[in-house]
Amino acid sequence: MKKVYEPLFTAWKIGNCEIKNRIVLTSMGGTNLLGWMEKNHFDEAGARFILEVAKNNAGLVLPGCQPVYNPMFGQWLFKNDKMYQKLAEWTPEFHKTGAKLFVQLTAGFGRSFTISEMMEKLYVNPVLRALAKPVMDLDKITASASASPNRWSDKVPSREMTVPEIKEFVEAFAKCAKKLKDAGVDGVEIHAVHEGYLLDQFTLKYVNKRKDEYGGSLENRYRFATDIVKAIKAECGKDFPVSLRYSVVSKTKGFREGALPGEEFKEVGRDMEESEQAVKLLEEAGYDMLNCDNGTYDAWYWSHPPIYMPENCNLEDVEHIKNFCNIPVVCAGRLDPAVAAGEIAAGKLDGAGFARQFLADPEWVTKLIEEREDDIRPCILCHNGCFNMCHYKGVPNDQDLSDSLHLARCAVNAEMMQWNKHHIDKTSSPKTVAIIGGGIGGMETARVLKLQGNNPVIYEKSGELGGTFIPASAESYKGKLRALLKWYISQMQKLDIEVHLNAEIKDISQFAGKDVVVATGAVPRILKSVPGHEKMIEACDFLNNKSEIGERVVIVGGGLTGCEIAYELALMGKKPVIVEMKNDLIAQKGVCLANSSYLREWFELHKVPVYLETSLLEVKDGSVVCKDKDGKTVEIACDSVISSAGYVPAPVVESGKNVYLVGDCKSVGNLRSVIWGAYETAMQINK
Repeated sequence: MKKVYEPLFTAWKIGNCEIKNRIVLTSMGGTNLLGWMEKNHFDEAGARFILEVAKNNAGLVLPGCQPVYNPMFGQWLFKNDKMYQKLAEWTPEFHKTGAKLFVQLTAGFGRSFTISEMMEKLYVNPVLRALAKPVMDLDKITASASASPNRWSDKVPSREMTVPEIKEFVEAFAKCAKKLKDAGVDGVEIHAVHEGYLLDQFTLKYVNKRKDEYGGSLENRYRFATDIVKAIKAECGKDFPVSLRYSVVSKTKGFREGALPGEEFKEVGRDMEESEQAVKLLEEAGYDMLNCDNGTYDAWYWSHPPIYMPENCNLEDVEHIKNFCNIPVVCAGRLDPAVAAGEIAAGKLDGAGFARQFLADPEWVTKLIEEREDDIRPCILCHNGCFNMCHYKGVPNDQDLSDSLHLARCAVNAEMMQWNKHHIDKTSSPKTVAIIGGGIGGMETARVLKLQGNNPVIYEKSGELGGTFIPASAESYKGKLRALLKWYISQMQKLDIEVHLNAEIKDISQFAGKDVVVATGAVPRILKSVPGHEKMIEACDFLNNKSEIGERVVIVGGGLTGCEIAYELALMGKKPVIVEMKNDLIAQKGVCLANSSYLREWFELHKVPVYLETSLLEVKDGSVVCKDKDGKTVEIACDSVISSAGYVPAPVVESGKNVYLVGDCKSVGNLRSVIWGAYETAMQINK
């Protein structure tokens, strides 16, 4: 192990519970031991993931949060004795790893509960609402500290919880904690005075307008959270560790309005002054650890940092709050392991929290110890496989049901939480497979085929591997994407995969009798009907050569690619202008609200002109002519125009017998669809 990481592998204590090292797997929905958005049960898939992380040298492991009252089917978590018996049979196997296990318990989501279009229809129709109540009682599961708007939908507002309901939840926490303790779990974590979830909504003045003992003063607003830990300690004993998931500062300007890094704003939630008092109150109530970040669902990019957020974005605030309590403090949120190790060595931090990196590569801590850092598959902070709840104007959570029910999958790791679907089967009859195209799709297909025991051969027409992922990872802030590309290229070398560069294949007759994978990607959609379209610079061309661009730049297309280009231009000191036909930026599936809201709010803060519901009519020398939603002509002065109008599949040959299309040449998608599709193609060939 490199010396810089050594402080991460020192022992520490939470109460009387000794943890072997400072690496903490922080909780993620979908990695639950007792089920998620389904009838409670001991979850084999969640247990497999948790055990794999523990075997790979994590010190403290927190599975996905368990609602004490299940939003689906209205079950109380403490009532299923058989489930706890199975958990008790499993925990000895877990403890053989030397790791400790804290199960995270949640009161729920309140106004942050993600509302889909289907849920809106259920709620607004009294008959459907009544029929759905035994399965999903939206009135109960969206209830909050006070009547307030839902984060995702205006059609499903939150009502105020009653005091008897609050007390019923407190009792449920204590009962669940006792059953978990009896099953061999080392501690619990309460979820959460964090991220604007239900308990946090009680603490936040902009949500909590109550006049009873749960509203008003700081002590009253935190009473729900303090009642819970007192009840658990009374039931389980004072030595049973109880952690709290805690957001130091809310970073929130109002409902559905976050505050960006460096922005001057008036905090409507928990500011640092209140936080300094709150942590003392929470410690006195009995909490043994604070597992910290920042933000709320209204400022979601702090709790779920996209690639645009700075590294270690929560570290300074977490270290500050450590000065105001005497219990261990953990930091999470785009945390760099080397930086975390240095802060632990300096006594400024107790534990280092990591989450989605474990989805991309559950063995990453072991690889760190063994000095195999170049073998770590990086998380690229896309949220596309693990948490792709997306939202745009007029649309609530636009997410496939499969994604809603199966969180914690991973865009860059097709196997994660899909082991029954994606797995390596060794072949007894190795095949030589020609792969045309050396982008991510081609390399992933080759990687899986090689691990199966086959002989893939890549033919790439350019002089380097990467394809369109080279420009896709070219923006200054996309270091993680460049790390993923580097990982793929290194895997080709380590697996000794045959690669032919500068080898354009137009005729596949030379591969007669062999399986052929076509991974030639897509070509830009050209707006040929627009006069002057030839004056535009295509998005990938810009990303490959940023120098040939003017000062004021119009980007035609406000999807994710166009917005990321506009963001990069602004960081370069240019003056971008976005023209988009839809009624919102990034109005597309698969882009998490944490990612999209950052860009939308960043453009607003930095006064980047955005023309929505506007179509391009003509490109002139020095301007573009557009038509707005009212049919009026708008002329926008500019020095350059970048076209980000999408892409069209471009296979060199069509699929057929023994010919398989992979990635964007089959259907234009995203990195997740490319990688998962490539993996499945390799499995199909290997049959």
